[in-house]
Amino acid sequence: MSDSEDTALSKEPTELTIARWSDRFFAWLIDYVIIFAAAFTVFFIVIGTANFEEIISGNFEYSRSFQFAPISIVFFLYWLILEYKTGQSIGKIVFRLKITNLKGESADFKSIAISSFGKAVLLPVDVIFGRIFTNKKRQRIFNRLGNTIVIKVQQTDDEPENISYKKD
Repeated sequence: MSDSEDTALSKEPTELTIARWSDRFFAWLIDYVIIFAAAFTVFFIVIGTANFEEIISGNFEYSRSFQFAPISIVFFLYWLILEYKTGQSIGKIVFRLKITNLKGESADFKSIAISSFGKAVLLPVDVIFGRIFTNKKRQRIFNRLGNTIVIKVQQTDDEPENISYKKD
C-alpha cells in the first residue's frame, strides 16, 4: 500500500458545524437591508426623487412599479454571484457562515442557483417547510434540492491558528 493510500484510509472525518437558524436569519436580514436599500436608492435615481411621506402613505405613484419580481431578481443575482464566488454573502461574512456542498467544499453553480432561488423567491415557504421537515443538517427545502448546507466558519484564512502577533 502506498503512502497516499495510507493517508486516504487513515484520514480523520471532517467535522462541520451546522449554522444555527437564528444566525442564518440575522445574516439574511443584513443582506435584505443592504440589497433593499441599494435597490431602492437606484430606483429613486432612475425614477427621480419623491416625498417619503407619499411613499409611507401609499400615495406615491411609482411605488407600484417597485414590485416583487424586479427586487427578487436583484436578490437572486446578489446571492448567486457572491455565494458562488466566495460561499458567503455580506450577512454570512458578518456571522461567519458559509454555504457549501454536503462535504463542506465549495458548492457548484447549479447548487448555489437552486438555493439562491429559494431565498429570493420562495423564502417563507422554503423556511416553513424546511423547519417542519428539518433534518440534522438544518436545510431549507431548496438547500436539500441543491445539496447544500450552511456551516459556521471556525477560522478564516487570514487568521492562522498557531500564530500570535505581538506589537514592538
